[in-house]
Amino acid sequence: MIEERKDGWFVKNVAEAMWVDSEHFGRAAAFDVADPFPQTGIHLFVLAPGKPNCRYHRENAQEDFLVLSGRCTLLVNDEERELKAWDFVHLPAGVTHVFVGGGDGPCALLAIGHRPGEGKHEVFYPASELAARYGAQAPEPTADPKLAYADAGRRTPCEPPAWPPE
Repeated sequence: MIEERKDGWFVKNVAEAMWVDSEHFGRAAAFDVADPFPQTGIHLFVLAPGKPNCRYHRENAQEDFLVLSGRCTLLVNDEERELKAWDFVHLPAGVTHVFVGGGDGPCALLAIGHRPGEGKHEVFYPASELAARYGAQAPEPTADPKLAYADAGRRTPCEPPAWPPE
């Protein structure tokens, strides 16, 4: 049950968040769908082995990630880094990145990002042979998210995955 307070704070169980699924990117939960948080974006990804969380990209805002369970591969500035549960990743603005599920089971990844403000968010999806090998590259280099995801299909609402991941 969601408990919302008049002064703005609330408690929400992850199972009550808005979950979406994508054949290409796996499942994700957002906590601020109806009323986006003005300063911080927060998402939870559950990645199957070999599935990226999004397209390989960089933006003009910092992001931070915490691997909650499982394993994944971080592609960062055209390098690979293997991650496991409890690994924390800080990415300053301008660092190109994507996470890809690894191991033999799901990976739960918490993502927290700064929102630079209305109309000030800039993102770029570069060409990358490394990202292409993992199925995480946009069809062409672009600053337009619609073009970057044009071939990926829509994320559709879904039920939350079983927790903890099997």
